[in-house]
Amino acid sequence: MATYPKEVIGNGDGSPDAANSRHADLNERAIFDYLIHPDDMYDENGVYWADLPVMKQIKFVTSTDSKETKRELGVIGRMIKKDPLSPIGAYFKNMVLPGAGLGLEGYVLFSIGNVKPLFQKAFPTCWADSGKKCNHTWIQAVEYLEVMGIIVGQILVGIIGDWLGRRWGLIQDATIMFLGLLMLVASWGTTLNGWVICYALSLFIYGIGVGGEYPMTATSGMENATGSGKISTKDDRLHRGRKVTSAFLMQGWGQLLNSAFLILLLLCFHHGSGNAPYSKVAAQWVYRISFAIPAVGTLWLVYYRAYKMKSASKQLAAAKKKSKVTGYDTQSLKLTFTYFGPRLIATAGGWFCNDIFFYGNKLFQSEFISVITKGGSSIMPGWLYNLINVGVSLVGYYLASFLIDNKLYGRRRMQQVGFLMDFILLIIPAFRFKHYTSAPHIKEFQALYFLSSFFNQFGPNSVTFLVAAEVFPTPIRATAHGFSAAVGKLGALTASILYNYIDNQTKFLVGPWFGLIGMILTWLFLPDTTGLDLKEQERRWQYIHAGREEDYHGIAIHPRHLSTWERWRGVGKHYDADLDYKQKIDEMRSDWEHSQARKHAEKEGTDDEDHHEEIDAWSDSVSTYFERTSGKSPLIQPNEKKIYESS
Repeated sequence: MATYPKEVIGNGDGSPDAANSRHADLNERAIFDYLIHPDDMYDENGVYWADLPVMKQIKFVTSTDSKETKRELGVIGRMIKKDPLSPIGAYFKNMVLPGAGLGLEGYVLFSIGNVKPLFQKAFPTCWADSGKKCNHTWIQAVEYLEVMGIIVGQILVGIIGDWLGRRWGLIQDATIMFLGLLMLVASWGTTLNGWVICYALSLFIYGIGVGGEYPMTATSGMENATGSGKISTKDDRLHRGRKVTSAFLMQGWGQLLNSAFLILLLLCFHHGSGNAPYSKVAAQWVYRISFAIPAVGTLWLVYYRAYKMKSASKQLAAAKKKSKVTGYDTQSLKLTFTYFGPRLIATAGGWFCNDIFFYGNKLFQSEFISVITKGGSSIMPGWLYNLINVGVSLVGYYLASFLIDNKLYGRRRMQQVGFLMDFILLIIPAFRFKHYTSAPHIKEFQALYFLSSFFNQFGPNSVTFLVAAEVFPTPIRATAHGFSAAVGKLGALTASILYNYIDNQTKFLVGPWFGLIGMILTWLFLPDTTGLDLKEQERRWQYIHAGREEDYHGIAIHPRHLSTWERWRGVGKHYDADLDYKQKIDEMRSDWEHSQARKHAEKEGTDDEDHHEEIDAWSDSVSTYFERTSGKSPLIQPNEKKIYESS
């Protein structure tokens, strides 16, 4: 049980009788302790976990995580006893469906790179470097337009998501992706070059929908986990990161399924063989069916989001209502740049570095494949190695999901370690390029490559997706995430253009350094939100929005949850646990009085506002305490108080 200053719970006039009459009883104190000092964030003495000495921090975090793991395993065990398949259904509902859009996106975008070697073999006069029938500018534009479409979608839908709501953005994304897939399946031309142009433009349209998936999936998944009520739950606080990254890792499953389907389709339409030569008819069937499969899933996604996700914008609507804003919150945008500008450098800059490295990582694979296959003409080894690489990446995705909420490791450290390991693992072969790309040592290069893929997922690729939404306030969250993701895709575009003009060894010498730059940006500008209740971050935002930043004293400005840059600037100088506790009681009292006044207005028929989505978070004990100690608050009407006292 936490200890409280006598003046914290009470509103007396200073006299002994008044003080005694307004003191909370033990049950009321326990309720306040539960609401303000939850046991997964505070120890038995009411001390925040990040304020504990290092060894006590380790003990507290280990104990909390162990209890939660035991509880979750117990829940799974009871589910299996009741219905052996129910855990699979729960996983599908809570993890797969929220990330379905990213899974379909991963499938399609990975397919673009996978089918290109097939096109080069089946249509050498067009797609091969020596081809003369197609304009090579348009061949290169296939990749550029895809990335440009994604950038447009990330920025445009990010703004729309904060303006019109998350649900509208989600429906729009799925609809545009479905339209793009129809265009890809049906793309044609009277000439080969005409087909390439139609194919490239179809990818641009599809890319707009894909780009919107990034801010919409991250923000809606996070706000879904956090909820829109006044009080967060233990599940929100302990598993928010896992819920978002579990949706994101569906991208990896999409890539895995794409590799598997392409291999099966090629075997079906190429006489049961994966070897060259490849007919034009077989290539057309393989590529068109490979895009038709996700089109079916995307059409279902349009339906699901339109009819089953009607509350996706609930938290955004609550935040706008509290700020008295309709439409796009331009004031919050200005305040975000003023107060959280360095965080934007961290999220956008980190994503930029990651995408340059990630694009290069895909390129590096061709080096050891060409050595292993000794220049063979079959595309099957490349697809098989893609399958292995995605499998390794999925291990990284899942490990990131399991550890991203661990307070002792968490987001910031995971991203730093991932960036650093990627730098080390690929800078080694960069300086001994001929050695590692020679036949006797190619297995060593393979190991380094697969490890870099693992640490990319168990690091920056997973973390950037989460923190680009998490470190910003609700009214501007989708915009900030979309901007960060768009800057990341500029990194991919930069790499795709740059790598066309430098040789292979230079590519290896350039790419890994962005891992080191990403690590430095993370260390300097990225705050660690692991273990931070997002309700508390939103509470700080309300003080900033009201022009009272210095009056906030809570854990959102605890040094543990600030970046190195923010600590240097003294952002956390107003942190005071005792003052914050008093403030929370006062804020809860104010909210309670407002809710009672609203109820009175509803009874009198004088309240014209719509409150049907508000959640009454007040327990009987809290209401009883505030009622008993409310005094002569101007918000409480006398006749209403009589009603409460008589009941």
